[in-house]
Amino acid sequence: KIISSYVSDSNKLYSFGTEDGKILPVRISYTASFEGDKRIITPDAKEEDPLTVGTSPLVSIAYEEDDEGNRSAASYTSDGKLIFSAVEESGGLLDEGEKQQVTSDLTSSLEGSKVTALEIDRSLGSLYVGTNNGRLYQFDLRDKQKPVLLDALKVSPNSNTPVTALAFLLGDRSLIVGDGAGDVSVWFEVSDPGSQRGKVLTKIHELPPMELPVTNILASTRDRGFIASDAGGNINLYHATSERMLKTLKADAPVRNLAYSPKANGLIAVDQKGKLYDWDIDNPHPETSFKTLFGKVWYEGYSKPEYVWQSTGGTDDFEPKLSLTPLAYGTLKGAIYALFFAIPISIFAALCVSQFMHPSLRNTIKPVIEVMAALPSVVLGFFAGLWLAPVIEKIIPAVFTMPFVLTIFTLAAVLIWGYLPRRIKGKFKEGSELFLLVPVILLGVVVTLWLNSPLEQFLFHGDYKAWFYNVLGLQYDQRNSLIVGFAMGFAVIPIIFTISEDALSSVPKHLSAGSLALGANRWQTAIKVVLPTASPGIFSAVMIGLGRAIGETMIVLMATGNTPIMDWSIFNGFRALSANIAVEIPEAPQGGTLYRILFLAALLLFFFTFIINTAAELVRQRLRKKYGQL
Repeated sequence: KIISSYVSDSNKLYSFGTEDGKILPVRISYTASFEGDKRIITPDAKEEDPLTVGTSPLVSIAYEEDDEGNRSAASYTSDGKLIFSAVEESGGLLDEGEKQQVTSDLTSSLEGSKVTALEIDRSLGSLYVGTNNGRLYQFDLRDKQKPVLLDALKVSPNSNTPVTALAFLLGDRSLIVGDGAGDVSVWFEVSDPGSQRGKVLTKIHELPPMELPVTNILASTRDRGFIASDAGGNINLYHATSERMLKTLKADAPVRNLAYSPKANGLIAVDQKGKLYDWDIDNPHPETSFKTLFGKVWYEGYSKPEYVWQSTGGTDDFEPKLSLTPLAYGTLKGAIYALFFAIPISIFAALCVSQFMHPSLRNTIKPVIEVMAALPSVVLGFFAGLWLAPVIEKIIPAVFTMPFVLTIFTLAAVLIWGYLPRRIKGKFKEGSELFLLVPVILLGVVVTLWLNSPLEQFLFHGDYKAWFYNVLGLQYDQRNSLIVGFAMGFAVIPIIFTISEDALSSVPKHLSAGSLALGANRWQTAIKVVLPTASPGIFSAVMIGLGRAIGETMIVLMATGNTPIMDWSIFNGFRALSANIAVEIPEAPQGGTLYRILFLAALLLFFFTFIINTAAELVRQRLRKKYGQL
C-alpha cells in the first residue's frame, strides 16, 4: 500500500490513508517483561480491519473508534470530495451482530471550498472541517446515514487565511483551531436560546499567535494544555484556560510531527530533515495566572465568563476552576452580616451597662458577657448548623416580624413604667428596671411565634419560599447567611461589647458632669458627649470584631452550606477563605497547584486582616486627636 496521509490520537491508534482510497487503522501496544533486573518493553502493532472510502487517493483523514467498536472516518480525496464513512454493529444483546458500513458525500456542503483540516470527536457525534477560505464547518454525526451541517463559521476575517490545524483538548469538548496567519484559538459550544438547536459553536479563548502558519496541534492527556508548531519550526507550549503561551521551542526546520508524553513532562518532534528532538518539560502549575485566580474565566460548558471555585471533579478531563474571588466575596459577606447583627446589640449594650446601670449590676453582667467569648466556635457552628438552621427555616415570617413586635412591646412597657408612682420605682436599683423587660420581651417572642402561621398565610400566600422565589427571585437555603449572622454575631458580640464598654467607662467624668450641670439629661449626655468621646475605642472594637469575623472558620464551615457563589442574598450561603482552607487542605497533594493556592488563600486572608487593622488604627488616631482635647 502507498500511504498518502495519516493521523494519530492519544490512545496509540494510528490511521493511514492510502492511494487506493482505504483507511488502515493500526493500534500500537507495549508489553513489559523482565530478564533479571532488566525491564524490557516490547512494542506490538495490530492492524485492524481496513475501511474502504473510495478509489481516489486520500489527501487528509480523520478517524476515531469508540469503546463499543463503532468507527467513524472523514476523508478528503485528491479529486476534492469530502467523504464520511462509518462502521456500526447491528444486532441484539445475545447475538454478535453484523458490521455495516455507511458512506455519505458531504462535498456539496462546503460550497466549493477545499478541505485543509479534519477532526472527529471521540464520541463519534461531531465532525469539524477546516477549509482554505477560513471557514469551520460542524456536522452532526449522530445519524450516521444522514450527517447534518450545523454551523459554518468564519475563523478568520480574512477569507484568504486557511484553517491549517484542528485538535481536541482533553475531553473532546473544546476544539483547538490554528490557521494560516498563525492564530491559535479554542472553541466550544455554548447555550444560545436564540439559535435553532439551543447552542452554538463559539470562539472562547484567543491565545498568543505563532509567527508563521500553524502546522501541527497536539493536546495534552494530563491537563488543558497543548503544543502547536508552525511552518518555521517554532513550537509553542500553551494552556487553554489561562490563555497563556508558556514556552517557545525551536527546531532547525519545519516540524513534521509531534508527540507528547502521557504525563505531559516530555516532548518529541521530528522536522522535515528527519532530525529528532527530545525535550524534558517541567511545567508544574500552568493553569494559574492572575486572571484565573482573580478574574472572570470562560470555562468549558459555561454560557459566559464567570468567577468559579471548583477544585476537583469526577473525571480525568475535568477543568479545574480556581478563582479566589468567590471565596474572598464570601469572607466579606459573612463578616458583614455578622456585624449587622453584632454591632447594634454590643454597642448599645455597652452604652447601657456603662452609663445607666448600677455599678454592682455592671460588675456582674460584664464578666458574664466576657465569658461568652470563651465558647468554642465549633460548638456555635454545630449548634447553628444542626439546630438553629432547621428552626429558623420554619419561622422565617416570625423572624422578620419579631423586631417590630419587640419594639412595640418594649415601648409600651417603658410608657407604662413612666406612669408608675415614684415609691414603686424607688424600690429598684439604678438600671435594674431593665430586668423587668425580660418577661415583656419573652411575651413578645411568644406572640410573634404564635403569629407565624397567620403571617405566612396573609403575607406570603401560605408558602414564603415559593413567594420569595416567584416574586423576589430569591431561593431559600436552610444553611444561609442569616444563620451565620446569628451564630457568628454571637461570637463577635463579647469582643465588641467588652472593648466598647471599657472605652465608654474611660470617658472623663468631668465631661458628663458638665453636661448634666448644664441641664442635659442622662440620655442626651450619653449620646452627645460620652459616645463621641469614646468613638476611637468603639471604632477599634468594631474593627477587631470584623477581624474576628473574617478569620472565623468553624462557624462558616458548618452553618453556610459551603457553596462558593457570589450573591448578596441573605437567604443563601457562601464559602469563606478560612473554611475553604479547612475543607480542601486534607485532600490537596503536597506541593501541587491546589496546595499552593490554599497557601495563597491564607496569605490573602492575612492581608485582609492586616489592611483592616491598619486602616482602623489610622482612623482611631484621627478620632483620638479630634476628641482627645475635650
